Amino acid sequence: MKAIGYTQIGPVTALTAQEVDRPVLRPRDVLVAVKGISVNPVDVKLRANRAPDGLGILGFDAAGVVLETGPEVTGYAVGDEVFYAGDVTRSGTNAELHAVDERIVGSKPTSLDFTEAAGIPLTAITAWEMLFDSFRLSEGAGAGQTLLVIGGAGGVGSILIQLAKRLTGLTVVATASRPETQEWVCRMGADHVIDHRGDMAAQLRDLALVPDYVSALTATDQHWPAIIDLIAPRGHIALIDDPQELDIAPAKPKALTLSWEFMFTRSMFGTDMEAQRDLLNRVSAMLDAGELISTVTERADALTADTLAAAHERQESGRVIGKQVLPGLSS
Repeated sequence: MKAIGYTQIGPVTALTAQEVDRPVLRPRDVLVAVKGISVNPVDVKLRANRAPDGLGILGFDAAGVVLETGPEVTGYAVGDEVFYAGDVTRSGTNAELHAVDERIVGSKPTSLDFTEAAGIPLTAITAWEMLFDSFRLSEGAGAGQTLLVIGGAGGVGSILIQLAKRLTGLTVVATASRPETQEWVCRMGADHVIDHRGDMAAQLRDLALVPDYVSALTATDQHWPAIIDLIAPRGHIALIDDPQELDIAPAKPKALTLSWEFMFTRSMFGTDMEAQRDLLNRVSAMLDAGELISTVTERADALTADTLAAAHERQESGRVIGKQVLPGLSS
């Protein structure tokens, strides 16, 4: 089958198209004909930092059709349309066919085509787990409290704002620094917008808001002093990036809680994996009901080594709003 991957750490030119073997299914795997994929920051990080064993096939988000099921699969049948975010320890979705554990797979929203649907899973899982696992909020909770989303126009921020507004009572403040990103986070449903290039604490004081929760989605090390300053005592900070250094001692006087969200944890360690299937099905239903809107802003016409390299370059620019998607190699 066809696949696009890399054989050594390097720039985007390391991505090449090759023929590889068909995946071998594990007992709870489904084999998916991949009809849509997206590119995420994790793809770029792995290509630049993790040496592959053979051809390293990246790609985690996918939407497609089930072609075959493992002997212990109970939730899906041949012909089912699915979407999912994959497993960082396994070969990725930039291939014609992909094997994935059924427990982290959801039913594709019928209102979106395959390419658009592929832009949803990874960021939706991350946002959902941040709200309900990291912050330990319950649906409908949060009235009278404030969530600050730093980097609100990115993929995770775009869906996090929507989920917080739909499923909690939180007041949502998103940060954005350009006119187009400010407009975007307002479209996603943010109650207020502040500029993370300015004095965030002062801007929040002008709004008479003190965040109880902070979702630090980008440049956490740069924003760390401001976060400590602006957050409420006994507040909770959740982050997804990889700061080289983070001095947590200043968090003690306010008795703050700090946690990382990493959506691959469940699949890596085999812990309550079905939770991701359930939340993806919920997100799918919300999209079909019009309660959530797609966060896709960039869409390629075909998946080739060149178009995938271009998508990686866009990720590296740090200026992507929402999500990038491409057709799958089985389209």
